[in-house]
Amino acid sequence: MIVQELIAALALPASCRVDQRVPKKMLVENGAPTATDKRLLNDVIEEILWIAALKPTTVGVPDYRDQERQYLEVAVLSVATRGAEGPAAPGKPINTTRLAELVHRAVPYPLLLLLATPQGLFLSMAHKRWAQNEVGKIVLDGDVTTVEAFADVTATPIFLQCLALSRQPQATLMALYQGWWDCLTALQAARYTGTFKVADSPADAAVRRSALHECQRLEREAVRLRIQAGKEKQMAKQVDLNLALKRVQADLLVAREQL
Repeated sequence: MIVQELIAALALPASCRVDQRVPKKMLVENGAPTATDKRLLNDVIEEILWIAALKPTTVGVPDYRDQERQYLEVAVLSVATRGAEGPAAPGKPINTTRLAELVHRAVPYPLLLLLATPQGLFLSMAHKRWAQNEVGKIVLDGDVTTVEAFADVTATPIFLQCLALSRQPQATLMALYQGWWDCLTALQAARYTGTFKVADSPADAAVRRSALHECQRLEREAVRLRIQAGKEKQMAKQVDLNLALKRVQADLLVAREQL
């Protein structure tokens, strides 16, 4: 699945299309707080394309403002890394999680990011808010969600239909952005349930996000316990660790039922 097919699935009207290249320098200057981050952006990014700017004047969806945030525009950006069109080069894989975070930090608007890498095509999103201690500065609000778009082939057709702009909430730009986020959450949930299904309501979507975070936490804990049990030499401690692992696996089954 190539980037252009994913862009087509968004079904963006011509009124909001920008389709302009963005200098890499802009991301490096605005989104890289350390020398290591600057190297990551400079070394791996091949091309940055500003796909669309969703504003009240371009898509007819009202903006959103409150004391914590304002959503005056939602940007759609495509970033292609070196080697994205072919097999991954030998060496260390690209840190897609950190790369996506740096791009989100560099763009002052909520961003739907299409990230093409040798490891796959990812979609990434992050809410934003006003900084508490710096007037006028916008910061990330919570974690960045980065999901491989087409890892689950069976979910792909329904997922692509879900992404169309016309199928997202139209009350405000923040609601629209959250609608896309809920599509990503549904895709993540399908990994556990085997079925892609969009939440029936915002309340159901919130429950699913909470359950998904719990599943991810329990998976990490299960991995930790397995590794620890594999290294443990004392039989009694091995038994305790295996019992703890069984409890985590049971909790994981309960969390999956909320998806």
